[in-house]
Amino acid sequence: MEERSHKVLLALVMLFLFAVIVLQYVCPGTECQLLRLRALSPAAAADPYRAEDETPARFVPRFNFSAGDLLRRVDFNIKGDDLIVFLHIQKTGGTTFGRHLVRNIQLEQPCECRAGQKKCTCHRPGKRETWLFSRFSTGWSCGLHADWTELTNCVPSVVDSKKEVRLRPSR
Repeated sequence: MEERSHKVLLALVMLFLFAVIVLQYVCPGTECQLLRLRALSPAAAADPYRAEDETPARFVPRFNFSAGDLLRRVDFNIKGDDLIVFLHIQKTGGTTFGRHLVRNIQLEQPCECRAGQKKCTCHRPGKRETWLFSRFSTGWSCGLHADWTELTNCVPSVVDSKKEVRLRPSR
């Protein structure tokens, strides 16, 4: 009899764990917070930046972006002089995103990536100039892991050195 009760208890525990896993897959976001146990606690609605003892927060999030900045639409003209400069910030998924830029984006003329080569060719339609400035298209033209300041100074000189003076876009 005792062995049977252990089996029933084990079955109930397994059923509960299965239900919790299914709930996480079906409702992973904040839409189902009422179903979650932590949503029932009074601290769930509290400010995450306020300490429990009501001392001033050590971290106060401040962003210099307005809602309009975050929601703006930027038109990119691949046939014109527009250039995408990819700033790789380390440990943020930049290598994966950089590879995605050259391999997966559906464009009028996608980048040509050959097996075994680290760089891809990203030319504008009908032209022999690139529309993407990244390590996957132009290599390390501005140095290894160039930051914003280095790119700001380096990109115009690298791009303009490859064009005739009369063909350079006004910046």
